Amino acid sequence: MIAKTYIRISFLFLSFCLCIHALYAHPADSLVRHFLLQAEIRPRLEYRYNYTLPPADTISPDTYITQRNRVSMLYARKKWILKADIQEIHVWNEGGKISKAGSVNFYQLYLESRFRSVNFRIGRQGVLLDNGRIFSDAPWAQQGRSHEGIRVMKDSKRISTAIFFLFTRKYTDYFESMYSPVGSHRYKYLFMYYLNYKSGRHFSFNTIHSVDVFEDVKSTHTYSRANIGGRIELTYNKWYYTLNGYLQFGQYPFGKKLFAYYIQPEIKLTLKKAILRFGIEVLSGTSDSQQSAGHSGNFDVLYGVTWKFNGNLNMFTRFPADAGGKGLVNPYFFVTVPVNKKLSIRSDVHVFFTQYPLLDESRQAVNRYLGFENDLSLKYFPVKNVEINYGFSLFTYAAAMNYLPKTQDVTKPAVWSYLMVAYTFNVVDSKMYKK
Repeated sequence: MIAKTYIRISFLFLSFCLCIHALYAHPADSLVRHFLLQAEIRPRLEYRYNYTLPPADTISPDTYITQRNRVSMLYARKKWILKADIQEIHVWNEGGKISKAGSVNFYQLYLESRFRSVNFRIGRQGVLLDNGRIFSDAPWAQQGRSHEGIRVMKDSKRISTAIFFLFTRKYTDYFESMYSPVGSHRYKYLFMYYLNYKSGRHFSFNTIHSVDVFEDVKSTHTYSRANIGGRIELTYNKWYYTLNGYLQFGQYPFGKKLFAYYIQPEIKLTLKKAILRFGIEVLSGTSDSQQSAGHSGNFDVLYGVTWKFNGNLNMFTRFPADAGGKGLVNPYFFVTVPVNKKLSIRSDVHVFFTQYPLLDESRQAVNRYLGFENDLSLKYFPVKNVEINYGFSLFTYAAAMNYLPKTQDVTKPAVWSYLMVAYTFNVVDSKMYKK
């Protein structure tokens, strides 16, 4: 009995040694299989005061904690990849409840080919294009953002291109849509083309063309909206220049004739002890002549992120509602100071205006100035696999904010602060090589 047990233990130990040898002794050989199982725990404490945070319609003050628990699996062979990310979004102390599960969902679940020419990705997938302004996987949001459908990809040394065929379906209403990576989508079909071209180190260009189709559930009519445009980048020594621009046209929202535009020029200077960025964003709104004709000039940022461009408080994130349909003009100035390899400090300054003036109760135009926001943030990597983020944001209201549904008292500033810790680690990382 003891001898049999000893033989079994010896056999298992020998098998373990052979596996270790196979994984690490032949790194130069071709990879046959790769299995990676990764876990992430990301709690975030947030405090807000004197403003409405969408999609909720309640006025703070409020303190609550959200936590993302995500398990990511990657299984790769020579010709294909299987990717699965399952996550649970947990909410603490929100709406008077001690604890609740906001959502249990797949963030990603797709199969991807790995051929030399054209490749396919089929299933639920995050979509991050360019700088994330028009299409982003929303990494800051605990639930992230993903889409379902097919992506056809082709990459070369200087050109990357992709075609997307995406759709939405009826999702379960057991969990809140605000904590679902797909629950906020309202399109029925989404078609998109993306191209990125890089010419050496000094010039790059990308373009995004998309058409999303919506269905009016009351009449079963469909409406489509087109978005075309792109971004150019120029780099020279310490200077970086970029220009981002898009046009939107078609019929949206639901039957209104649409013609809208977006433009964003920016300059960046990289110094030894600081990185400086200055730019301005213009999202068009609806003029009086367009409104009287029953048309819309409201630009929608589609499926991109807002906090990265319009401030951490997300004061202006639902377009056109958060700007009253009058458009948004946002000059900004960012300063990032890398203290050392582990610590960096950043300050973002935003000034907000409407493109067209809001109207008061007597239908008189008010001042277009909306307010000033300053975001201070700190990023720290104390040890391997651990990231700590802290932020404090302050918004000073102008009188015109009385006519937007964002606050109850414009005489008091809006405050938002957060502390987030992210711990990511590999549970299994197994590779098999072929001689």
